[in-house]
Amino acid sequence: QVQLVESGGGLVQAGGSLRLSCAASGRTFSGYYVGWFCQAPGKERETVAAISQSGAAIYYADSVKGRFTISSDNAKNTVWLQMNSLKPEDTAVYYCAASTRGIPRAADDYNYWGQGTQVTVSS
Repeated sequence: QVQLVESGGGLVQAGGSLRLSCAASGRTFSGYYVGWFCQAPGKERETVAAISQSGAAIYYADSVKGRFTISSDNAKNTVWLQMNSLKPEDTAVYYCAASTRGIPRAADDYNYWGQGTQVTVSS
């Protein structure tokens, strides 16, 4: 089993930055894919970014390209989401998730999920 714990969320003003961390325990991320997702109240959960264990494959939602950066450190079993130039519309609960089932194509393909961390961006 894999346990994921997100941290780093908080309240920032528009234009500010946060760095979210996703720490894994129980298993290593070797061969895994890790994704970051956001869910705002009343909205569907959306993929923000994803990264393969090797870092060779990276995905960003169009809305965050140029602002967010996903990175990983396999030795620390940690994946980060650096969030710059934050906008009020980025306000959401952010979740990290891991897929051990192959290349994930949707949220349902991820089989391990963290509890989420709240990101609030004020105007």
